[in-house]
Amino acid sequence: MRAYTLDQVQDKLIGKVGTPERDVFEYELQMDLIGKAIKQARQERHLTQEELGKMIGVQKAQISRLESNASNVTMDTLLRVFTALKAKVRLQVELPNLNISVGQ
Repeated sequence: MRAYTLDQVQDKLIGKVGTPERDVFEYELQMDLIGKAIKQARQERHLTQEELGKMIGVQKAQISRLESNASNVTMDTLLRVFTALKAKVRLQVELPNLNISVGQ
């Protein structure tokens, strides 16, 4: 019986790092985690989806969709949500030979 490393299993099931399949998987995972973080922060602040929506000028349905998956939301909306939740936001972009960090 052969043992496999976690990296080998991920490469087989999801695709190797840098492939389009792996990039899509990781993007969707990140968007899902952002949605879950928003929901958790909202609940910790004892806000309903409707109350958070009113704070940033969107309908309850948009907050619900955002908490389910943040992939179809604008950066502006995300920043407004995090500001309303009094969350510290830090954006980091890494490109070859370039590293940019922006904090709020």
